[in-house]
Amino acid sequence: MFVVIGLILAFVLILIFSDRRTRNCRWREDHGRDEGDQRYYRCLTCGHETFTATGKPPKVCFARTPPPEN
Repeated sequence: MFVVIGLILAFVLILIFSDRRTRNCRWREDHGRDEGDQRYYRCLTCGHETFTATGKPPKVCFARTPPPEN
């Protein structure tokens, strides 16, 4: 009984805390295309390409929103 309650609780928590803006994005870094401090990322799902200054993948799916202007 506790296992079933735990699984339901885990599922609800995942739904609450998951980031829906990037749920389908699969960002991959390509060091060969970096420009200075900017890191190059390409989404395997939608094909969008972008650079970030943080060294981390974008937190927004550009398939739904336009990419930011640099």
